[in-house]
Amino acid sequence: QVQLVESGGGLVQAGGSLRLSCVASGRTFRSAAMGWFRQAPGKEREFVASISWSGSSTLYADSVKGRFTISRDNAKNMVDLQMNSLKPEDTAVFYCAERARQYRLPSYNSYEYDSWGQGTQVTVSS
Repeated sequence: QVQLVESGGGLVQAGGSLRLSCVASGRTFRSAAMGWFRQAPGKEREFVASISWSGSSTLYADSVKGRFTISRDNAKNMVDLQMNSLKPEDTAVFYCAERARQYRLPSYNSYEYDSWGQGTQVTVSS
């Protein structure tokens, strides 16, 4: 099973930017879509963004459209999430995930992902 490791989280002021990265260790990515999810304290995990295996198709939660951009580099086994115009409500632990069964299309549904990283904390101060 692929081990996913996130990095790039931290503390930033509202309006600032962060770039999260997720790399696979142990072996290469499956030929599958990847996603980013987040979980704020006291809330359920929610979808943020997803990208197809080829990188040609993406999905975003309405709350991050126009502010966040997901991208991937399969040669480097890396998926990034560029986050701009951050808001205090973006504060959460962010997780990357790999979609199961080599499904190549992006998905909103967390149950369709079977490999998850440990998460990286993003805190946005007002």
